[in-house]
Amino acid sequence: MRPDNRSPKADAPVYEGAERLQKVLAAAGVGSRRACEDLIFRRRVTVDGRVAKLGDKVDPATSVIHVDGERLQVDIRLVYVAMNKPRGVVTSMADDKGRNELAEFIGNRVEQRVYHVGRLDADSEGLLLLTNDGTLAHKLMHPSYEVLKTYLAEVVGPIPRNLSKRLLAGVELEDGPVKVDSFKVVDTLGKSAQVELSLHEGRKHIVRRLMEEVGHPVTRLVRTSIGPIRLGELRTGRIRRLTNAEVAALFNAVGD
Repeated sequence: MRPDNRSPKADAPVYEGAERLQKVLAAAGVGSRRACEDLIFRRRVTVDGRVAKLGDKVDPATSVIHVDGERLQVDIRLVYVAMNKPRGVVTSMADDKGRNELAEFIGNRVEQRVYHVGRLDADSEGLLLLTNDGTLAHKLMHPSYEVLKTYLAEVVGPIPRNLSKRLLAGVELEDGPVKVDSFKVVDTLGKSAQVELSLHEGRKHIVRRLMEEVGHPVTRLVRTSIGPIRLGELRTGRIRRLTNAEVAALFNAVGD
């Protein structure tokens, strides 16, 4: 076989300070280097939109890598955290009014400086995402990406049978119409009820304003999920790092 003296292909760039792809994949938790080499060999890995090859080098800080079609975050500088925000805590890292704030709960458990993705008002509780990945945070918050948020709410009852139909059809608020993607009654508690509703709206106090408008004010509000990320058994005031699979699911939710 004649030696190949051609220059490197334009579709396989070599970055400054780059590392071998299989090493980057292994460091991201995909598997052993040998397993990662097998993924590359089987054409299951893409880098910046092209099918990767054994021997490719990538820059973890800038390369967009997919494995089996799912975005993989390989930049170790980026962190993704879930928190169960307690009631009475403002969604701020530094509150100028002296109220309880997020920084008190994060402390030194996250070395990087992170920012909250969206908000929960002080009287609401539940799932809050924090990250230093500004691009992903913007997409998760932007209404055009339609990332669902699910809430469990205690409201003034009783709930009429046609309420679900009304909420699904849409309700006019002072700043425009809003409709839920799903709604169900979870339980009835005397003169109150527990309901679950999902919507992709992100306007301020949207759930509270919506339920107030239809005659069932909220007395307690807990956000239980943001896209594919669920609150689960995370205790009030606690935080946890998202898994690689959860981060990949978030990228998938915004189409990356």
